[in-house]
Amino acid sequence: MADADDAQSYIDDMARKRGYVLDYHKVMAKHDFEVLKAANGLVNAAYLSERLLDRRTKELIFICSLTVLKAPKGQIESHIRVALDLGVSAQEILEAIEIALPEAGVVAFQIGFDAWKNVVGATGLEPTVVVHDAGVTS
Repeated sequence: MADADDAQSYIDDMARKRGYVLDYHKVMAKHDFEVLKAANGLVNAAYLSERLLDRRTKELIFICSLTVLKAPKGQIESHIRVALDLGVSAQEILEAIEIALPEAGVVAFQIGFDAWKNVVGATGLEPTVVVHDAGVTS
């Protein structure tokens, strides 16, 4: 069993490399450090290590994947922030989220879209006509 200092150092290193740490990472570091390291090893190999795809591209794929899977909004937001930090534009991120529409549908898209809107502070246009329930009157 690892000591608390090893687990803390590991979590700090994860935060530096990823730009975020999820709640389950924090809890697993304290309660099952060995499994956290094993799971993180897979993430490092598939996601964090640059091979043929660069980190920006992988981040966009990750955002789209999380959207399709209807992941918790906070998890999608974490990856959107990382993408922005990597220099991906808000519009590029939106385009990646929009890829979910044909295969996963509007509900999945709306989850990713809402996360994107919250992170980038996007606003919309208000109708200039009076709106009642689902119908519109002018």
